[in-house]
Amino acid sequence: MPEEIIRSLSADGVRYGYRVLPYDRSGGAVPRTEPTLILGGALQGMFGWPQMDDHLGPAADVVTADLPGMGGADPLPPGPSADLLRRAVLGIADDLGAPRLNVFGFSYGTAIAFGFAQRHPERVARLALGGVPVHIDAAQVDCWERARRQLAAGDREGFAATAADALMCLDPERPVHRRELARRYVRRSFLHALTHSPHAADSLYRALADRPDFTGGLTGVPALVFAGEHDTVTSPARQREFADTVEGSRFLTIGESDHWVVLERAEEVASLVTGFFTGQEPVTGAQGGDGAVVLPRQATAPAGRT
Repeated sequence: MPEEIIRSLSADGVRYGYRVLPYDRSGGAVPRTEPTLILGGALQGMFGWPQMDDHLGPAADVVTADLPGMGGADPLPPGPSADLLRRAVLGIADDLGAPRLNVFGFSYGTAIAFGFAQRHPERVARLALGGVPVHIDAAQVDCWERARRQLAAGDREGFAATAADALMCLDPERPVHRRELARRYVRRSFLHALTHSPHAADSLYRALADRPDFTGGLTGVPALVFAGEHDTVTSPARQREFADTVEGSRFLTIGESDHWVVLERAEEVASLVTGFFTGQEPVTGAQGGDGAVVLPRQATAPAGRT
């Protein structure tokens, strides 16, 4: 398999970078789909997606990024950041020389991916969005404010625990696959980022303070929206309402998972997204005997939409 490529770019003087795992074109092989860009949560940089490499690598160029404010990139400048982040994505597409990209956004990354597709639909072949934080309720806001106070007071352990718990369903009556494993992983990831990234705390503050905009709808881009069935950040019902604003989109829930579905159901998510980007129909019904369930919930088009 070809070695990965890492390139540096800048937008408005803010340095950022991206990584490409090239498709193996030896023997004249041709990718099955366009290059695929993966945009994750606030602290998920370019090296956090091995399961997507494994599934998408045999089908396409896999592109991950440290956008401004993430990973090893420069911190975001003061003020609104949405436009800068969208232009950073456009810079990646241009640098790749790719007329169109498949774009997969998860959690915080969904707002960047969705906003980019709205403004540059001609550059997006297909759009997949998971764990879309469309609506944050008062309880979530209170929890994040407590986490912010802990971080400001220098209590990194307390912050990591509070922040991880805020993103997970801890109700024992609602089964979540690998719940404790995911919980420990998220806590460690927060602590690692706070220890090793000089602007991780600022990135977290920005992610919490910037309210993403998911209004305005979208047409002309094939789209898949999926949620863990026990997502407590934004309910699947709310995420389905959002999917209704994306013309012709498909909405699915993934069983026994919460907002961290990409950790708890990593293989299922990677398979689902790869299938969508390569033109295969998403799996319907039960998969296997371990409780993994993907239920098709096609968004209902509003009146007047075909």
